[in-house]
Amino acid sequence: MDWDKLRVFHAVAEAGSLTRAGEALNLSQSAISRQVSGLEESLDVPLFHRHARGLILTEQGDLLFRTVQEMFGKLSMTEQRIIESKQSPKGPLKVTTTVAFGSVWLTSRIKDFLELYPDIDVSLVLADTELDLSMREADIAIRMMAPTQSDLVQRRLMTMRYQVFAAPDYLKHNGMPKNPSDLDNHRLIVYGEDARPPAAGLNWLLGAGKKKDQALRKPALKVNSIYGIFRAVESGLGIAALPDYMHRESESLVEILPELRGPSVDTYFVYPEELRNSQRIIVFRDFLIRRITEEGLK
Repeated sequence: MDWDKLRVFHAVAEAGSLTRAGEALNLSQSAISRQVSGLEESLDVPLFHRHARGLILTEQGDLLFRTVQEMFGKLSMTEQRIIESKQSPKGPLKVTTTVAFGSVWLTSRIKDFLELYPDIDVSLVLADTELDLSMREADIAIRMMAPTQSDLVQRRLMTMRYQVFAAPDYLKHNGMPKNPSDLDNHRLIVYGEDARPPAAGLNWLLGAGKKKDQALRKPALKVNSIYGIFRAVESGLGIAALPDYMHRESESLVEILPELRGPSVDTYFVYPEELRNSQRIIVFRDFLIRRITEEGLK
C-alpha cells in the first residue's frame, strides 16, 4: 500500500468528507478523490459508503483506519523521542488519573513540576474510567490497580491506606465514636453501586466491629466517587473511610477509631512501551517518586 494514499485516506476518514480532508492537506478535492479511489482499486474493496452528507467507513475501511491510526501514533512517538534525545524535555504530556487523586493530591503539585520543566505542556484528564493508553488517549496514567496489558510499562508509586475520618463540625454535634460498635449511631457515607469502585471492599465500614451473622449498618449517603465522599465528609455530613493521603491535604478531616484499618490500594505509574525512553515521561515519573518519598507516602 502506497504511503501517500494511506495518508490521504487517514485524513478523509478523520474529516468525513473529501472537501475537509483537502483543506487539511492543502490538496484539491479531485486529487483527494483520485488517491482514495486508487487505494480502493489496489485493495479491491470499497473503503467508504458515499452519501449526500459525507463519507462513512465500510467494515474494511474501519479496519484499515484503525491500523493506519496506530501507525501514525507510533510515528509520532518516534519523532518525539528523536527530538527529545537531542533537547531538554519539552512538548505535550497528557496525564490521566482518578478524579479524587487528581483533584486532591496531584493538581496542587503540578506547579512545582512546571517550574522545573516550563517547556513541558501538561494536560490533566481526571476521570474514574480508564483511558486507552495504547490508542494515545493519554501518555501516562496513574491507576489504582496494576494494568493487565502486556504493552504497558508500570511502576508502583505508593500504597493508599483507608482510614476513618469525620469533620470537626460533625463530631461537635454528634460526638466522637469510642469503639466500632458506636458507629451504629452515626451517619456513614459509603461508595455507591453505580460505578466500579477503585478497590474491593471499600464499604467495609458498614460491617466494622460486627459479627458475621449481624446485619450491616444502613448508610446515610451513597456516592459513586471517592472525591464526592471526601467532600461530603468535609461538609460535616457524616463519617467515611478515605485514603490516608486525603487527611494530609485537608485541615477539616479528623481521624477517628485509629485501630480500624480498611483495604490498601497500590497506585501505579503506567505508560506505553513506545514511550519508555521519553524524557517527558522520565522526568515526570521521577518528580512524582521524589515528592511521594519526601512526603512519606510510600
